[in-house]
Amino acid sequence: MTTRSLLVGPFNRVEGDLEIRLEVADGHVSAAYANSPMFRGFEAMMLGKDPMDALTITPRICGICSISQSAAASAALGDLAGRAQLPQGALATVIMHGIENLCDHLTHFNLFFCADFARPAYAGRSWHDRAVARFTAMDGSATRACVAARAEILHIVGLLGGKWPHTLAIQPGGVTRAPTSRDRIRMASTLKSFRRYLESTLFGAPLEAFAELRTAEALCGWDKGDAGLFMEIAADLGLAEIGFGPGRYMSFGAYPLPEGRAFAKGVWQDGALSDVDTGAIREDLSHAWMHGETAHPSQGETHPDEDMQAPAYSWCKAPRLDGHSMETGALARQVVDGHPAALGLAQAGSNVRARVAGRLLEITRTQILLEGWVAALDPGARFIEDVPLPASGSGEGLVEAARGALGHWTSVENGRISAYQIIAPTTWNFSPRDAAGRPGPVEAALVGAEVGEAEDTPLTVQHIVRSFDPCMVCTVH
Repeated sequence: MTTRSLLVGPFNRVEGDLEIRLEVADGHVSAAYANSPMFRGFEAMMLGKDPMDALTITPRICGICSISQSAAASAALGDLAGRAQLPQGALATVIMHGIENLCDHLTHFNLFFCADFARPAYAGRSWHDRAVARFTAMDGSATRACVAARAEILHIVGLLGGKWPHTLAIQPGGVTRAPTSRDRIRMASTLKSFRRYLESTLFGAPLEAFAELRTAEALCGWDKGDAGLFMEIAADLGLAEIGFGPGRYMSFGAYPLPEGRAFAKGVWQDGALSDVDTGAIREDLSHAWMHGETAHPSQGETHPDEDMQAPAYSWCKAPRLDGHSMETGALARQVVDGHPAALGLAQAGSNVRARVAGRLLEITRTQILLEGWVAALDPGARFIEDVPLPASGSGEGLVEAARGALGHWTSVENGRISAYQIIAPTTWNFSPRDAAGRPGPVEAALVGAEVGEAEDTPLTVQHIVRSFDPCMVCTVH
């Protein structure tokens, strides 16, 4: 048996703070250790602050999912106060959040994931010339179209939130700006233009034709647009046979409105759906460079171990639900929501193709939701009310960022934040081992990946890691 150790990274095309140590035996990964090597300390920054400062500080965790952080912080403060946003304020919030998640999915597909298919290593494949033309970084025609369409649809966030990223518009009582009738017309027109882009470029057909597919076979057999090109490539490269995750999917439920969450909350495992008991979440610190004990996030602390003692190997904590690792993201949301094609994907096991297919499915479903939400805006209604916060108490804010389940937990004493903990989607997906030695989802997914003798950054490993779409600045905040 030939063995070697390989340190791979960076992976991200936004910021590269991820390293993965691979143990390779006979050309395949036998073990993987994911390291988030940058500590940022946002949770520690929050201590002693006015609770409302969370709405200013936490969105700065990330410039890609800042609205997700805003929505989670606002929800935690609303829970602290025992109040919900006004209905129209909640509607405006989910519109902004849906736009951000939609843009993230689009960016991931065109700029982060499919760019790997244009690599010279794939020259000679029947699809390679088309992939080069469409997905080459900076120059691909799909890349340029994506960037233009993304810039256009983000104008909706500007109309509702003043700016993106880091809007301050989302508050516990609603949003700070009420849109006018003219704004609603402009938003509807922008969404109509964005639909034309999706239907002509990404899907090559009406969105409903993709959104209403009933089986995994039909979804993965799609042959139109860039989605069809991806499915062709995925079949040729066997992307459905690599990157198997834990098979446990969790969603906190996306887009809370007075009538309920647009995508359901729950945990799916072995064909069974159950509720998410957030009281059963624990953050394991055994392999994180952190001092302290395993605890629920409401009781958790962030005390970095500056000496970086073994056996720890990451700044990332290891969140577990009932002792289990959980995969989170678009595929998880669609599985928990019960979409039949997503359920078919889950039955075959979490894999690289399934994760990207889940994002494509969610793009169509989110666009359709956005069109209905914008039509339901009532410019004559109230969009915000004042929500006084108690001097002491605690709150939990649960939302779904593009990459998956995001939770904020805050405690307040004498009008000041006494504790603040955040578990981001990538914290779930890229967690290190726990005290029982159980790997995090991406660590488990990498086992068995093929590594060529001359490869120092294996393509198979890159496909697996990028299928989870890591965002390391969110991971350790």
